[in-house]
Amino acid sequence: MAVSPAPTASAPTAPTVPVPAPAHPDRPRVTELRLSAFARHRCAEIPLEPLTLLAGPSGCGKTSALRAYEALARLGGGADLGTVFPDPVACVPERARPDAQRRRGFRIGCTVDGPEGPVRLDVAVQAEPELRIVGERLTAGGTVLLQTALRDPGRRAVQAAWHTAGSAPVTRAPLPDDRLGTPLLPLRVAGKTDGQRRVLAAAEQTVVALRSVFACDPRPARMREPVPTGSGRLLGGCDNLADVLWRTRAECGRRHARFVAAVRTGCAGPVADVLAEPVAGGMVRALLDRGDGIRTGLPRLGYGELRYLALALVLFTGPGVLEVDPAGEVPAALQTLTVLADGLDRGLDVRQRAELLHLAARMCDRGHIRLVGAVADASWAAAVPGVSVVHLRP
Repeated sequence: MAVSPAPTASAPTAPTVPVPAPAHPDRPRVTELRLSAFARHRCAEIPLEPLTLLAGPSGCGKTSALRAYEALARLGGGADLGTVFPDPVACVPERARPDAQRRRGFRIGCTVDGPEGPVRLDVAVQAEPELRIVGERLTAGGTVLLQTALRDPGRRAVQAAWHTAGSAPVTRAPLPDDRLGTPLLPLRVAGKTDGQRRVLAAAEQTVVALRSVFACDPRPARMREPVPTGSGRLLGGCDNLADVLWRTRAECGRRHARFVAAVRTGCAGPVADVLAEPVAGGMVRALLDRGDGIRTGLPRLGYGELRYLALALVLFTGPGVLEVDPAGEVPAALQTLTVLADGLDRGLDVRQRAELLHLAARMCDRGHIRLVGAVADASWAAAVPGVSVVHLRP
């Protein structure tokens, strides 16, 4: 697959206010996103701290960076390429030239830190003439633990080789070309040798870090209407916020009280409670209890108030409430939820965005949640302790 160099690179500058972190945290987490060739990005390496803001003007690639992170997360969860990339050609760098076989594609990757140390995952995807994975590499400590390559374009498979360190240094077998190989390793690797166990541990660390990701961009227009009761799991657009409040308000009184306190600082007027009530047809609607017998429905709230309320709810909840698919075989205490928030400051006034960022900093400092948000200008955020800002340029 040929990907030609672009005349200018969309690379991040060094982050401001870096946050020190332990070398090998107990909870697996993504510490770097690599966009070798993806959409507007070339040779971009984006460091990720517990609370990272991607800042830059329109067109610098903030949304595409979050899209690449989400794509890696979905691939790590076992999703097929067609589902993850419904429009793969849009991910190919604009100036990428096809090779002799008219193939074009893109490359993304990440580094996951955890008990096994830094583990690197890099993926090459062919977008044209047909969508398929043409290369994948999983490395740790300078050792290639898994490597795949497309040997026969006529077969819907890649040739995989993983580290064995037994009587044979590697084991070879075909893997499908429409799914990531790393999450498939527990089905293929026996774990009989030290080398195989190292492969399994690195793959598990990578998959655990990637699977617990929640991409969030609240849509106030859809939050104003009553919604049917359902699973009680918050969607990425927060359309079903009322259904989630119907479920969570009674689950943990202390957490709900902290959520109400956060809403009180970000919404106009007094707020005694945030609740949901049933309406006709098996629907529920969300309300603010003003504390004086007056209840305000969400249709009366402003655009910024609704986005603030939704984002605060996301920060106070977890994988059991958000629409994510965490690694069920790993205890929750060893997992970290990562929230991807595009347009984090969109529609928020000065007070709301400051309160939301301070709330995010407190929640991320506890270690159970991480946040990667996109903002147009981060000058207002640089002074908040615990915030790392990565400036992207067109």
